[in-house]
Amino acid sequence: HVQLVESGGTSIQPGESLKLSCKASPGPITRHHCIGWFRRAPGKELEGVAASYTRAGTTFYADSVKGRFTISLDSAKNTVYLQMNSLKYEDTAHYHCAAHDYCAGSYWTAQQYDYWGQGTQVTVS
Repeated sequence: HVQLVESGGTSIQPGESLKLSCKASPGPITRHHCIGWFRRAPGKELEGVAASYTRAGTTFYADSVKGRFTISLDSAKNTVYLQMNSLKYEDTAHYHCAAHDYCAGSYWTAQQYDYWGQGTQVTVS
């Protein structure tokens, strides 16, 4: 039974930085072909913001966060991180990590992901 548990969300001021964590169990996290970070802002649709092929290390970013967010993986800890810098009001959302056992280029397609965490709230105000 795969579990993803996010942490690190909080209330923060614009311009500041925050790092979210997503711990996968059981390991190894590389059993999943890719990991994605998605967010849902109030009144908006679910948006993919970052994704990574866990074995190749290739990363992808939405235009809205490119240059500000970084997805990274610590295989020893079975944890994926989302480093968020220069946060803006519009980054306020509930952030989820998700694991996909075979992405085949569909890393932005939420419906294709096999496992989801409960999420963690980030409020920029």
